[in-house]
Amino acid sequence: MGWPLRMFQEEGFYFVTSRCFQGRFLLRPSQEVNEVVGGVLARAVQQSAGTVRLHAFTFASNHFHLLVWARGAALASFMQYLRANLSRKVGRLVDWSGSFWERRYSAEPVLDDAALVGRLRYVLAHGVKEGLVERSAEWPGLTCLPQLLGPAKRLFQWFNWTKRWSRRGSEDMAAGERRFAEEWAEPVELEVAPLPCWEGLREEERQRAVRRLVEQVEAEARARGTPVLGAGAVRAQHPHHRPEQLKRSPRPLGHASTHQALKELREQYRSFVAVFQEAAARWRRGNFSVSFPRYSFPPRVVPERVARVF
Repeated sequence: MGWPLRMFQEEGFYFVTSRCFQGRFLLRPSQEVNEVVGGVLARAVQQSAGTVRLHAFTFASNHFHLLVWARGAALASFMQYLRANLSRKVGRLVDWSGSFWERRYSAEPVLDDAALVGRLRYVLAHGVKEGLVERSAEWPGLTCLPQLLGPAKRLFQWFNWTKRWSRRGSEDMAAGERRFAEEWAEPVELEVAPLPCWEGLREEERQRAVRRLVEQVEAEARARGTPVLGAGAVRAQHPHHRPEQLKRSPRPLGHASTHQALKELREQYRSFVAVFQEAAARWRRGNFSVSFPRYSFPPRVVPERVARVF
């Protein structure tokens, strides 16, 4: 079965998830991994030139979540850049040369303010709800929590391997690879934007709202009474480790606080798929002037007419 078609809006909010190959702990938190991941994420946002805005993020040992606003199909190029650079740079740190990601990322539209707050709460719950740490602030991986409770902007190092490549053949390069040397590091700023429903609040009011969400998450975890692994044990895990079991659940079409909103999204998606499939069928028959739905991509197959020529 092929991948579900991806439907982008003129502009909108998305909850994005991407998992490492076989659920391995390739993103296992460490000071070096966190710095590289932060730099890549900041660079990806910078490269989007305002077409992608970051509202929340968390990086677990084997997957990550983002809550973003994006214009049109800009999310596609943003995620391509982000995942490609994470696989190259983090893969080098953890000595992994094979496939880094299990499958393509999921991007579910978030349709209203209540759903946005719900997705933010889900991001803040990571590490606590799995029984890895007692408090959200104890999670050793990269998370947006410090920026939601403090300065919204944070500096990371982007390791510019293009600059390094331009120095190939020099004496310094001959001495060793030094891919993460300070001479290739460039400071890049990562900013977390407030949710639109909180933009009218003062900074201390937004921080108070975030603390309430965190307190709810931690209270629910304490009520379950399950043992906690601890941040030290998380950092001690080997990045190549493959869990025996992985949590798998059907991807939702979207996130909304009402059934009516989800119903309307489902109808919109069905209409989008019907139009796309009709256009794809005509394109495969050699009609290259056919119009596809806006912000969609033609199928990556050779049209029948061209295939017969070759």
